[in-house]
Parts: sequence; structure tokens; C-alpha cells
Amino acid sequence: MALSVFEALISKGPQRRARERARPALCKLLLSAALLIGLAASAHAQTTPAADAASSAIAGNPGAVNIVAGTGALGRLLGLDPESGLRLGGVLVSNGNYLASGGNAPGKTSFDNLLVADLDADLDKLAQIPGASFGTALLRFDGQPTNRQAGVVTGYNGLTGAPPFDRTELYELWWRQSLFSDELVVRIGKTVPTYDFGNVVRPVPVQDPLLRIPAVSGLLYTPVFVNPTILGALPGYYNSAYGVTATVAPSRRFYLSLGGYDGNLARGEQTGLQVEPKFNGYRFQIGEAGTAWLLGPGELPGAFAIGAWDQTGTLTLSRPQGALTQNGTHGAYAFASQRLWRGSGEGDARGVSGFIQLGINDSRTMIATRYVGLGVTAFGVIPGRPSDSLGAGIAWSRLNRNRNLRSDETLLQFYDQIQICGAVYLQPTLTLSPNPGEKTARAPAIAFTVQSTVLF
Repeated sequence: MALSVFEALISKGPQRRARERARPALCKLLLSAALLIGLAASAHAQTTPAADAASSAIAGNPGAVNIVAGTGALGRLLGLDPESGLRLGGVLVSNGNYLASGGNAPGKTSFDNLLVADLDADLDKLAQIPGASFGTALLRFDGQPTNRQAGVVTGYNGLTGAPPFDRTELYELWWRQSLFSDELVVRIGKTVPTYDFGNVVRPVPVQDPLLRIPAVSGLLYTPVFVNPTILGALPGYYNSAYGVTATVAPSRRFYLSLGGYDGNLARGEQTGLQVEPKFNGYRFQIGEAGTAWLLGPGELPGAFAIGAWDQTGTLTLSRPQGALTQNGTHGAYAFASQRLWRGSGEGDARGVSGFIQLGINDSRTMIATRYVGLGVTAFGVIPGRPSDSLGAGIAWSRLNRNRNLRSDETLLQFYDQIQICGAVYLQPTLTLSPNPGEKTARAPAIAFTVQSTVLF
């Protein structure tokens, strides 16, 4: 089964009008079905250790940041014992958006729905291949141009990306091999590199569950999932890509990850819809080094990473005054997260965490050239609601002057993530952009989102 880098470090061990009218009903139908599955799976999970994981705060889009989807409760409900070596899980995320003012279509509503189903096999248990595991995932997305309505180019809603907005794809298909007691881990196949690179939302697990940050933030905007200075080049949700990732963790507090992938996303191809590998001179290469620590007498967990990337091939930006080309591009990024406060009483899991993101590139064709992001999250601070979280974030991007956009774009987002029951969450979110990137968009753009998440 796939492990996150920090587990190795610290734990080690959607004719058009008809479709648009149908989307709200489709979302309600899928959500109702998923609620039934999720509630049943959650009830079943209460007798298993995974129940603890199901009742923790989650990322705003688990399909974008978690290597293994869901809690595995669906597999257990179907009779797959955890000791069998097989795990079946998934996640259903549905949201409705209302553009209250500004943007390109004030008063407009939109609906988005994501389903990821994930099957993982521990080949050590199944075929006596030490350190080996296999995974595959199917993704189904039905959505609308939510971000385009608001004129936000970096994405205030991370669930919807580039068209087509109705897609079914082989999301993942990989082999993972662990060597030398997890000091070297290699994963090859169709993967989601944003799991491994620039992933500030990734949990920082520790041995003491009261110190664990289950997800650094529940923010919904795209920059928290992929740094805007790499957006459109780094494969990820929902455009996974074929390639290889290798991680070296020589100590409990340090790692180095290297990756090379199909780089055709940078030329506008939807790599997530490709079934077969495609390598034609367009490559995306990336490396990241990071460390983790426990700070102060309270041993508050934190992490820091820095990375660099390179995109090869001829990159073209179409413009009315003529096409602009560039022979490859490259950039760098960094991020850090830190638990800032924890409850003091015995069994008190309350806490506050924060994060920062930075990014820069030399691109003449990509969306953004500079980026700074900040966020803070409070866990369990509402009396009687220990599994709820509150958070806020700000994302500022310097936009590429060659793309006929505003000079920069800022997103402010506030959310309340509410645990309904077990692994079922509801999250109202408010987003304000005082300067949406598209010049046609009226400012400020204010949007309200209600999102449900069911892990199973």
C-alpha cells in the first residue's frame, strides 16, 4: 500500500442546456447514493481502526492530494478484510457554487461532481513480493466552467479544471517498490505527481495522535493543490500522467524525491484522458528535498520542502498579435507547514496549524510567474464539535504579462468544514477576489460554495 513521504519520515514504520439543467439533479442523485454508501461504510468502520482516520479533518479535494482514495471502508463492507492485502475505497466530492457578484457572469450558479474509486493491492501479502504494491484508480468528473464564470484564472474552485468538463478516465495505474526498509521507494506508471511534489496539504502524521495534522488545510481553491507557477505543466488532478517517481529517505527527518513524466500537458493535451504512455520530446522533470521536525517542548510537528522543475519542448502561446514561443521553461518553489498550537488537556486534540507557499518561474507562456500563499486552520475549537475545522487562506499570483490578463490576481477564502457523520463532511466556503485575472471580469468577484465530501 502506498505511503506518503512524511509517513516514511516520521511514522516510518459533467444537447448543453439539457445537460446543464440535469447537472444539479445528477449531483443530488450521486450525492444521495454516496451518502447512503458512506453512512453504511462509516457504520461498519466504527469497529475498525480506520474509523479514527474517517473522523478527522480532510483536504478540500482529497482526490488531488491523497495517494490512496477514501478510507477503504467500502472494501471492508464488501468483505475485503484488511489482512487480505486488497483495499477498495474512494471519494465523492460534490459542490454547488453561486457567483454573488462580479466576475463574468454575476448571479450564475454551477455544479461540479467528482468520483474517484481506488483499488490497491499489497503484493507482499498476495504474491510474496517484498515491498511491492500495485494500485489503480478510476475518475469520473461532471462539472461546469465555474472558474471561468468568475474570471479567476488560477481557480477559486479546485474541483474543476480544463475542459472537457465531463470525463471518465484511468486516473492511476502504478507499481510501487520499496527497498532497503523504505529508504528507497520507486513508483512507476500513471500517477498523480501533485501527491509527491509541492503538496503543502499533505498530512504530517506522528506517533501521538493528538499531535497529528490530518490535513494542513481544507481550502478549496486550486493554488493550495498546485502552485500557480507550475499550473498547466505539472501533471496532477485531474490530468495524471505516465512517468516515474523515486524517493530517497536516508533518515527519519529528510527526503529527496525525483520525478520524470509525460510533459504534453504543457502543450494543452489532456494527459489524464490518455490510456497509453506518450513520450515525444515533451518532458516534465522535477526534484524536491524536504525535512520534518517536532518543535519545542510541546513537540509540534512541522515540515519544509524546496523544489525545482524543468519543462522541455516548444511551448506556444496564441495571441492576436502573433504566436509567442519558448523553448522549454523552468522554475522553483518552496512550502512549509507547522502546527502552531495544541490543546493542553489530556485527550485534547484541539489545535491550530499554518502554512506558506512560494513559487517562481521564467515562463513567457504559462499563467503565473510569481506566487505567494498563506493559510491557517483551527481544528476542534468549536465546543462539542471535535472533528470540525475552520480555516482561511490567501493566494497572490503575479500573472504572465503576455496573456492579456490583469497584472496579478488575489484570492481570499474562508471555510467551515463540518463533520456530518463518520466520513461525511459538509463545507460552506466564501471566496473573494478583489482583482480576478481576466480583464473582462468585474471586480470584486464574490462566490459562495457549498461542498459535500464522502469518503468510503
